[in-house]
Amino acid sequence: MSHPDHERGVIRAGIGLGLAVGVFGVSFGALAVAAGLSTAQTCVLSLFAFTGGSQLAYVGVLSAGGTAGSAAASAVLLGSRNMLYGVTLGPRLAVPPRLRPLAAQLVIDETTAMATVPGLSRRLARLAFASTGLAVYVCWNVSTLVGALLGGAVGDPAALGLDAVGPAAFLALLWPRLRAGVRGTRWVSATGALLGVTGAVVLPVGLAVPLAALAVLAGGRPRTARPPAGQPGTGQPGTGQQETGQPAGGDTRGMRG
Repeated sequence: MSHPDHERGVIRAGIGLGLAVGVFGVSFGALAVAAGLSTAQTCVLSLFAFTGGSQLAYVGVLSAGGTAGSAAASAVLLGSRNMLYGVTLGPRLAVPPRLRPLAAQLVIDETTAMATVPGLSRRLARLAFASTGLAVYVCWNVSTLVGALLGGAVGDPAALGLDAVGPAAFLALLWPRLRAGVRGTRWVSATGALLGVTGAVVLPVGLAVPLAALAVLAGGRPRTARPPAGQPGTGQPGTGQQETGQPAGGDTRGMRG
């Protein structure tokens, strides 16, 4: 497969993922309006915050009667994972300093997953990051507007089942990790669920999420994977690796960061 074919494959995968993920913005838009935000406020939040989990958490706390402060605390806590993504993506993409503020806006689950597919050169990793990020950004913001207008017309998002989209999206993110049986994942999940449910009962609205975050302590100290004896380590992007538009032994379909 030629280099142009690799690039087209990466772009198609990024756009496809963006279309699939972007439609969740309809749920956010409807829920935000139902929580008391105006259509303009809802759209501005998507334009500048642009992290679906945090946005859904924010409006979820507001809908439950929580304060703006507790809603923001939950949103910031969930969004802090993007900083860790940045640590991973920084050396892999090597974005020029003048472009880093723009690139930082696109550091989300989906772009990280696409840019870190094994086997991609630095050039293709950058292309995967940019195509996925722009596709998700456009689709998310357009669908946010649609959802806000729909929510204002319907009144109760639950009437259309839109209130279930957020929890379903979180479960979709978590389920592959549970099935993979990664060390500590199930303990962290079970502990987080217990703390979250308990906190929702005994604590003010919005504080259950920060409490559940303490579940990471149940996972213990992470282990650093080492290659078997006699085998080379993983190659670094941009150092002569073969350029491919697909991950080794698979493809990018169904990936959700």
